Amino acid sequence: MGAAVCKLSDKVGQHVKKRTPGCKYVCHAACRDLVSLDCHPAGSTPPSEDHINNNAPAHDVDKERELRTEFSREEIGQRIDQYNMLTKDHLKMTLNPTGVYTGFIKVQMDLRRPVTVRGAQKGAGGGRVEEAFYLPRGVTNTLHISSNNTVKQVIVALLNKFTVADNPAKYALYKRYRREEQVYVCKLADVEQPLFLRLVAGPDGDTLSFVLREQHGEVMWDAFSVPELRNFLRILDKEEAEQSEAVNRRYKAYRRRLQEALSEVRGAS
Repeated sequence: MGAAVCKLSDKVGQHVKKRTPGCKYVCHAACRDLVSLDCHPAGSTPPSEDHINNNAPAHDVDKERELRTEFSREEIGQRIDQYNMLTKDHLKMTLNPTGVYTGFIKVQMDLRRPVTVRGAQKGAGGGRVEEAFYLPRGVTNTLHISSNNTVKQVIVALLNKFTVADNPAKYALYKRYRREEQVYVCKLADVEQPLFLRLVAGPDGDTLSFVLREQHGEVMWDAFSVPELRNFLRILDKEEAEQSEAVNRRYKAYRRRLQEALSEVRGAS
């Protein structure tokens, strides 16, 4: 099942709203004030305004923050024990005497633009030579982190693991979760703690998974260095040359077939 998309803005919904169980209309959170529907089954009482706007249940992150303040050390230990019993890939969590726990998260790399990678060779000035590459999309990386690590630190750790020299501010970590047969994608705040989210959701990747993507919106060209921009231009020039060569080959082959057909017609006459 694909991610829910707003009917008004065509955006993937962070807070895509559903109406009553008999209504499948979905709407982006920013667009919900533009929609007014009275979609309730015949013979039933109309839903309240809070139910229509989905204001009654708090946002998942808010719930998790509330849970975090309520978790005692014993409760965390119990949840970790339950998590370790359910996990199937031996990536277990460990509770330290200080109350901090450590564990593993898997992050899918979903980057559409090239990244600048520090090479092994040094340039004339003594610095590492940087090159632009496309990382394979869909690759999953496993990180060992603690409950104190934030989203921002996880992004930095991922970039360092791939020796990426780009500014971490260009990227964002998203959580992808399933609810009522719909898949939702939600951007995480820099201060969120992914290992806590993993602990609350359990080890099932279908229930919760993490994805690294570029920041949405306009490209922050000011955040790129001059060598990075030159690498982008070099990649674009290469792609343009390849496309141009492919078009030329296609039309040369088409011309050759036309000439052969004309020759056969003239020979027959």
